[in-house]
Amino acid sequence: MKAVTWCGTRKVSVDNVPDPQILNPRDAIVKITSTCICGSDLHLYDGYIPTMQKGDVLGHEFMGEVVEVGSGVNAEKVKVGDRVIVPFCIACGNCFYCKRQLFSCCDNSNPNAWLGEKAYGFSTAGLFGYSHLTGGYAGGQAEYARVPFADHQLFKVPETIPDEQAVFLTDIFPTGYMAAEQCNIQKGDVVAVWGCGPVGQFAIRSAALLGAHKVVAIDDGTRVPERLRMAADGGAITIDMRDEYVYEKLLELTGGRGPDACIDAVGMEAHGFTVDAFVDKMKSAAMMATDRPHALRQAINCCRKGGTVSVPGVYGGVVDKLPFGAAMQKGLQFRMGQTHVHKYVPILIDRIQRGEIDPSFVITHKMPLTEAPQGYKMFQEKRDGCIKIVLKPGQ
Repeated sequence: MKAVTWCGTRKVSVDNVPDPQILNPRDAIVKITSTCICGSDLHLYDGYIPTMQKGDVLGHEFMGEVVEVGSGVNAEKVKVGDRVIVPFCIACGNCFYCKRQLFSCCDNSNPNAWLGEKAYGFSTAGLFGYSHLTGGYAGGQAEYARVPFADHQLFKVPETIPDEQAVFLTDIFPTGYMAAEQCNIQKGDVVAVWGCGPVGQFAIRSAALLGAHKVVAIDDGTRVPERLRMAADGGAITIDMRDEYVYEKLLELTGGRGPDACIDAVGMEAHGFTVDAFVDKMKSAAMMATDRPHALRQAINCCRKGGTVSVPGVYGGVVDKLPFGAAMQKGLQFRMGQTHVHKYVPILIDRIQRGEIDPSFVITHKMPLTEAPQGYKMFQEKRDGCIKIVLKPGQ
């Protein structure tokens, strides 16, 4: 089959690789109909996530049709011919964490748990197409994929929901929604969102769905003006971080108090125009730092006293110059983590079917799978108004 493989920093290729096989009784094989390039994939593309190996199949946002199931798969839940989405985090459904709906913390899905324990103290769940640190699973930017724990991992999609809506239930819509839900939004609240990429866009709309009085979107209006336009189309007040002093503007919009909740949808590759952002860039270029946490620092400083900082943006290592004294003195609450996708899929399917949101708004480009290398380059370089790319295997 054809698949997108990692070949080194800023190098991906579409290669012929072996078809996936059933390895365990609860496995299924899915023929992929839609898959996406995610902002998190750029962390792999840019070389920031360790334990990648040449030839690893990329991609963690994908859906398709079940074409084979293992002998241990519950036929009442999954069968050949089902049209399904595949959450990016892999969960067994039976461990301590899964039973508490903390699916991205699953204890049984990462066969390389020792690596996660060495890096973070405890292992995360396995993730599709996201390094050997998270299990070394082949990803879904391919024609077919093996899915473990299939009768828990796969969700049937109503025929009334097209791929262009459903594929985002695998990651970015639940991720943005969980980020907003973690803010415990109350009537009259102001929510500020750093980063208007795909997750930020869904966080903006999710905050509105959950009752925020105002949503403020922050990004670079010179480098990525299309993101601020999309945020404004979603009802957000926008701040151009290049032209306006973000802290002062947020105080102005909140009567001097600061946002009730701040969402860092940027993560480890943040850009900025302050001294700390330039230092971050130099240190990461010199391999003296793993992450650039400019957006997180700003979110902490801007959040009101007693407020919440929610972090869906991916961080991979150790961050420095974090204003933890400000966080402590202001009594901030932090919520973060890989998304517990399985928890949110039924909720978000209902919202889509009720017409509350059309997730396809975020799509700016569709390409055949064979054009993935050009798509990665365009997305990484922020060219042609690119916000979200959907890849179509078989075209």
